[in-house]
Amino acid sequence: MPLQESYDNAGLQIGLTAEQEASGALLCLDVTEEVIREAIDLGCNLIVSHHPLLFRPLRRVTEGTQVERCVRMAIQNDIAIYAAHTNLDNAEDGVNYRIAEKLGLVDVGMMQPHEVAVGDRRVTAGSGLLGYLPAAEDSLAFLQRIKDVFHIECLQHNELLGRPIQSVALCGGAGAFLLDEAVRLEADAFLTGEMSYHQFFGHEQEIQIAVMGHYQSEQYTREIFFQLISDLAPGLPLFMTSVDTNPIRYL
Repeated sequence: MPLQESYDNAGLQIGLTAEQEASGALLCLDVTEEVIREAIDLGCNLIVSHHPLLFRPLRRVTEGTQVERCVRMAIQNDIAIYAAHTNLDNAEDGVNYRIAEKLGLVDVGMMQPHEVAVGDRRVTAGSGLLGYLPAAEDSLAFLQRIKDVFHIECLQHNELLGRPIQSVALCGGAGAFLLDEAVRLEADAFLTGEMSYHQFFGHEQEIQIAVMGHYQSEQYTREIFFQLISDLAPGLPLFMTSVDTNPIRYL
């Protein structure tokens, strides 16, 4: 997969044979036992997820871990699992574009664009986006809007920026590696899913940092899958999972 990062493991993880037909697809962010049970109940023999179930090699398949139990359960029930992970992060109209769309950003472009060969075509791919609010907002209003739009229980941020925010750099998921690039591009704000404690230091009044949570930043991957698969296989029954797979709770 030319768009995925070298460390990733996207693609078909547990597979149907070429002769088998998909009875339906369940679309999700994470594969859990509850999601697999939902697929069984819906009569789906395909699960399409953003996060790979098999990210690291398995040494055994027992009942010892959640991943092992999911593998056994999927195979026993003849359910295929396909993941589109960093290839969806890096694609045009992928994860980051959906975040930008939800925020109403305009003039959106990739922070680190590069060309990639896909078959006989060359496409633009890259990590993170830079876009602009149609009208500048003060920092508190901007942070509150992020919280409301993405239904965030706890939004982390640094001190409020003392100037209006209009240019916004963003990267869904674990995007903190792009903070320095956002500063270099002179973005007013940087929005991502995860960031470590020490990365918040040293950017006071330089850039407004907002950390929304990994799940919250990628929750709309189901919508992307729905649109893509509907175009490719218009007759295939599609379902967006009703399972909240976010393992983090807020007190």
